[in-house]
Amino acid sequence: MASEWDDVVDSKALQVIPLKGAMTNEVFQIKWPTRGDNVSQKVLVRIYGEGVDVFFDREDEIRTFEFMSKHGQGPRLLRRFRNGRIEEFIRARTLSASDLRDPAISALIATRLREFHELDMPGPKKVWLWDRLRKWLKAAKRLSPLEEAKAFCLESLEEEISILEKKLSARHQRIGFCHNDLQYGNIMFDEGTKSVTIIDYEYASYNPVAFDIANHLCEMAADYHTETPHVMDYSKYPGLEERLRFLRVYLNSSGKKPRDSEVQQLLQDVEKYTLASHLTWGVWGIISVILAISTIPKSFDDNACTWCQ
Repeated sequence: MASEWDDVVDSKALQVIPLKGAMTNEVFQIKWPTRGDNVSQKVLVRIYGEGVDVFFDREDEIRTFEFMSKHGQGPRLLRRFRNGRIEEFIRARTLSASDLRDPAISALIATRLREFHELDMPGPKKVWLWDRLRKWLKAAKRLSPLEEAKAFCLESLEEEISILEKKLSARHQRIGFCHNDLQYGNIMFDEGTKSVTIIDYEYASYNPVAFDIANHLCEMAADYHTETPHVMDYSKYPGLEERLRFLRVYLNSSGKKPRDSEVQQLLQDVEKYTLASHLTWGVWGIISVILAISTIPKSFDDNACTWCQ
């Protein structure tokens, strides 16, 4: 592919740089010199993780990626191959765990997330949360040895899902196109333009927007670049004022100042959907460890226990 650019000096002089932080894929930055002064061409190569089709449909993810690209919401798709793809390299930095707590960056995320939720994606606009949870639970039961199934109380989780669905499925809640995995590694920040870009849409689907916000707030307790990436530090979970600030910016980004009652209602919904977020990633962790997905550390077995509890 490098040979297709006119200003390439030597297509064999490729540098392959592994990028950290991906959970279900292997990601590499590929760069090579060009004829410009001290200029190099860069692309991102994504190798799909083995066994991840249990979590999502890859063709659906590709369609979402292409839609987002056409609407200027993410990197361009440059090439596809059997077990991966080549993407435009975004010249911005991936956020760190501490960035999520920066008020200025958090406000940018809230605004961008509202825009994301309002995307009019083609296809059915049904809530996927509960069907996806049941599908994952079914896979976990099928794949788990008997002792692990008992340890994780998998037989009781079906009832937990049904109870949550009944409690949380309120008429007033807003449904939008959700990212469903808005951790810091899936957000890029351009220092020059002071803008953020949401990337990686494997789990994206229509869902209650309160679930997506709840999941993002929970991610503030995570740091996947430590020796214990499975340990969540809930002292870093945002306090009430920080949560309210995020929600006000989110609602205000529509151009209309939200009523206090509107903010409080969304806050209540978000706090309830925190339970669904924990359950979702708990089941995800169980399956990931059982399948020994290449980029998932064994320590996530402990994480699954934490989430499911």
